Amino acid sequence: MPISFYKYQGTGNDFVMVDNRKLTFPATDEALVKHLCDRRTGIGADGLILLQDHPDYDFEMVYFNADGRLGSMCGNGARCTVRFARHLGVIEDVAYFLAADGEHQASVERDLIHLKMNDVEGMEQIGNDYYLNTGSPHYIRFVDDVENLDVYEEGRAIRYNNRFKAEGTNVNFVQRLSDTELFVRTYERGVEDETLSCGTGVTAAALVAGMLGMQSPIKVKVLGGNLEVSFEQDGDGFEQIYLIGPAKQVFTGTISA
Repeated sequence: MPISFYKYQGTGNDFVMVDNRKLTFPATDEALVKHLCDRRTGIGADGLILLQDHPDYDFEMVYFNADGRLGSMCGNGARCTVRFARHLGVIEDVAYFLAADGEHQASVERDLIHLKMNDVEGMEQIGNDYYLNTGSPHYIRFVDDVENLDVYEEGRAIRYNNRFKAEGTNVNFVQRLSDTELFVRTYERGVEDETLSCGTGVTAAALVAGMLGMQSPIKVKVLGGNLEVSFEQDGDGFEQIYLIGPAKQVFTGTISA
């Protein structure tokens, strides 16, 4: 069966995008999704996203991790889906859509997608580290030299420790570069490796930095480019959270499955 697809990336976080408004994609076939995301035998991506119709929204985003399983919220994937929806003519410059963690809105402003994230209430401190959920779970650790850190080994050790090994967690290593900028690297569950960027992880890192006194908006450097997070703090919680950054189409094609 030939499958038509589009390849998108947001700061190096890349996705296979499928227009599934006619519900022709076999979404329950985990092996197929895993194959399509494989960088040697398939298309290659950090995840696969289906854009589908929804009676109450402009569209629904269905996200799969590279391991073939349904995933939780993906911030960069959502920004790419908004760009994809605009390409398909589903939206113009504003989107209201449904994702794994509920409804979202976004706007297209030239090269940037402004994605509104859900409010975040509270975070857990674990020693000097932090744990919170921004649509996906994130473990945040501040370090002095993130560029030379072994993200794979240190991230994997946390992701598979006794607390997190069953459900898994994403692990973000964060270095404060200035009063306005962070550098974030991420070990991502479902990919089980470092990715060039992680939108929900960048958001989580910025919120922890905000809780520690850093002012919004916060610029965030990742291996794949640059993002920005803005927010309003309300006691122990955060609202009006926006993840801002580019999302681009890379290529289109068909693949036999």
